[in-house]
Amino acid sequence: MINIGKYNEMTVLKILDFGIYMDGGDGLEILMPKRYVPEGTEIDDKINCFVYLDSEDRLLATTETPVATVGEFALLKVNSVNRIGAFLDWGVSKELLVPFREQKTEMIEGRSYLVYIYLDVVSERIAASAKLNKFIDNVPPLYEKGQEVDVIIYQETDLGFKVIVNGTHSGMIYHNQIFTSLNIGDKLKAYVKEVRSDEKIDLSLQPFGYENVVKNLESFILSELEKNNGFLGFNDTTDPEIIKQRFQCSKKNFKKTLGALYKQKKIEILDNGIKLL
Repeated sequence: MINIGKYNEMTVLKILDFGIYMDGGDGLEILMPKRYVPEGTEIDDKINCFVYLDSEDRLLATTETPVATVGEFALLKVNSVNRIGAFLDWGVSKELLVPFREQKTEMIEGRSYLVYIYLDVVSERIAASAKLNKFIDNVPPLYEKGQEVDVIIYQETDLGFKVIVNGTHSGMIYHNQIFTSLNIGDKLKAYVKEVRSDEKIDLSLQPFGYENVVKNLESFILSELEKNNGFLGFNDTTDPEIIKQRFQCSKKNFKKTLGALYKQKKIEILDNGIKLL
């Protein structure tokens, strides 16, 4: 069975002047236009290709690589807008349509928006929606405290940043947990702090526990010292905001890490910074 909007491994059945036909199963033959055919392709070769419907509703295969496939979220740029909707650049020659009914706000040419890519079950056409809430929080959030998850930043609020967790749920990273700049569409690793009774998920960008924090920060500081000839102009008297910007951590954890490195005799703490030993 062919999965439209996803990758499918298919066998080459025919080679013609204008392209090749792939075996889609059950007697179905799918064309891959010549411009997408890998050099040296022969009959019976297997090719992993992306399948979609062209403007005339014909199944086509391509070796082009879309930014995302059906069932995934992606930050995509609007190439054009017309009376049908907005058309997004997603790495495939046929642009991705966001119908007006699926736009949260009116989309503007040249801007980028986070969207969900879906398959219209009636037309079997691939489309996208900016109404993300329709596609998340539809199953209970079964996460454990400290669990590592994949997140996508999708909205900034007064409290922090809303994120999509594992492509399935919404969550929140509060401002006091953030020590770096974040942008809509950023994909990051995060850690579950708590799944609240209302099924809201609170997250952190840092692993939990002093040992994990210090271990990661130790490696980073030592690496930075080596890159800078064994000296950095930061110590336990440096302004907290400067530490946050440079090391993406709180001053408290920075001081703890310097103390640990000092005890291990890996650094010397000077009046104007730290020195690698």
